[in-house]
Amino acid sequence: MLKTLGTILKDNWEWRGRIANLSLFELRKKSRGAVLSWAWFFIRPAMYIFCFWFALEIGLRAGNANPDAPPYFLWLCAGLIPWFFMQDSINNGCDVLHRYPYLVNKIKFPLSAISSIYEGAQMIIELFLMVALFVIYFACGMGLDIYLLQVPILLLLMYVFWVMFSICFSQLSAISKDVANLIKALGTPIFWLSGVIFNVNDIPIPWLQTILNYNPVTFFTRAFRNAFYDKVWFWEDTSVLVGFVVVFVVQLLLMVVVYKKFNEEVADVL
Repeated sequence: MLKTLGTILKDNWEWRGRIANLSLFELRKKSRGAVLSWAWFFIRPAMYIFCFWFALEIGLRAGNANPDAPPYFLWLCAGLIPWFFMQDSINNGCDVLHRYPYLVNKIKFPLSAISSIYEGAQMIIELFLMVALFVIYFACGMGLDIYLLQVPILLLLMYVFWVMFSICFSQLSAISKDVANLIKALGTPIFWLSGVIFNVNDIPIPWLQTILNYNPVTFFTRAFRNAFYDKVWFWEDTSVLVGFVVVFVVQLLLMVVVYKKFNEEVADVL
């Protein structure tokens, strides 16, 4: 298993230049033919955030009960902006080998690096959205503090986790499209059961809280909110951190096992 993991890491390091170039090409391809071009990477999330803000704070009055607390809009954005990256990873990251079949059959690109291309492209968009989040953060009257130093760590951790997810499930999806269909079908339940638009700690059922803490989306949304809103180090939130560490290790082991078993078969299947 260590040999397989070493191969994955080696391939991604040796092909890092092409991964970066193809990630940028992926973004250019997505924006091609649109008058607003790259602006759509921001327009869609902005519309998404506005609809949730209007429905929750204006319609359902789910804002802060404490008038001295930071604006609810900041809390909402701190969870939704990381979710946009994870949503794309769930919906499309599990099917990247079908998106880039020419890299598998013609160029013989390392399969693990193909996942890095897609996730790299999405992370570039996420970085721009993070800049927008910082603008919102400062516009809400918040100041610089030491807790913001954990944001780059969380971004790197989020990228690594979802690359592992993509490597694992894209290979399984190449063998059977049922896997991709199942993962995509789970995208909506994962959103509503992850605390993206509610606080898991407010659930009055302890065993249900424990289960939700093993959802990696819950970890990342809470961790970013800890940095931008609650001003807590993500490792201090031990209940959700333990759940994420368990899921991270399981995902790592599953990725290595799947890659070792199916890496040679995927090209023939595609």
